[in-house]
Amino acid sequence: MSIITLLSDFGLQDSYVAEMKAVILSIDRNAILVDITHEIPKYSIRSGAFALASAAPYFPKGTVHLAVVDPGVGSRRKPIVVETRKSLYVGPDNGLLMLAANTEGISRVFEITQKKFLRDMLSSTFHGRDIFSPIAAHLSKGVSAKKVGRVLKTYCQPPFVSAHIRHNGINCEVLHVDSFGNIVTNIRPKDLSQAGISVRSRVQFENRKFSFLKTYSDVPKGSLVGLVGSHGFFEIAANQENAARLLRLNVGSRLRLNVTC
Repeated sequence: MSIITLLSDFGLQDSYVAEMKAVILSIDRNAILVDITHEIPKYSIRSGAFALASAAPYFPKGTVHLAVVDPGVGSRRKPIVVETRKSLYVGPDNGLLMLAANTEGISRVFEITQKKFLRDMLSSTFHGRDIFSPIAAHLSKGVSAKKVGRVLKTYCQPPFVSAHIRHNGINCEVLHVDSFGNIVTNIRPKDLSQAGISVRSRVQFENRKFSFLKTYSDVPKGSLVGLVGSHGFFEIAANQENAARLLRLNVGSRLRLNVTC
C-alpha cells in the first residue's frame, strides 16, 4: 500500500476525478489518495509541473504521483512511468513530470505498454482513467515499474525544467504567477550559487534593479525584491504590490537576470 497523489486540470465540476479514484480503489482498496490540486489552468503543462514539483518533496518515500495535464491525449505522445530515487511518477510524456522527477534524480523511465495492467476498454480521450489510474494502483500494490513496459532512453525534457547560466547572469522562465502577483521562476538555489548570486546581491532585469534578500518585508512597500520562496524557486516580488503587473510578465515569459555591482 502506498500514497497516491493526484493532480490534474480537470476541475471538480465534472466526474472525471471521481472516475479516476474509483478505478484506483477498484484495484487497491487500501490506497491512500491525496489530491494535490485539480485546478491547474487548462492545458498548462508548465503550471502543472510547478505544482507537482512544489508538493512532491513533502511526501514520503515510495509515494506514487499521478499527474494528468494532457493536451495531447490520444495522440502519439507516450504514457510513461518515471522512477526516481524517492518516488514513482505516472502521466503523459509531455514534460509534466520532469520538474519534480529531475529534482529527486531520475533512475529510469518506462513507456507503458503492458495492456494487462490497463482497463479493458480504453477511451482515446481519457487516459487519466483508463491508463494512468490503473497503473498507479498496481504500482501502489507493489508491481515493479519495469513490468509495466519498456525502458525509454529519450523522453520529453521541456525548456522550463532548468535555468541556464550565461555570462554572469541567468536565462530563465516564469513557471508560475501566484495570486499576490509574485513571479516564480525556474531558478533553483544551486543556479544562484553558480551564477555568483547570494543574499544581498544586486540583480537586474531589463532596467529594473533589486536586491536578493530573504523575505518581502526586507524592502519598503511597493519595492521589488528577489528571494527564494517556500517552494524552493527564486521569485521576483514587490512588497504588498503585484510584481507581475509591474514588470508585465506572465507564465511562460522568458527573462534574463544579470548580477550588478
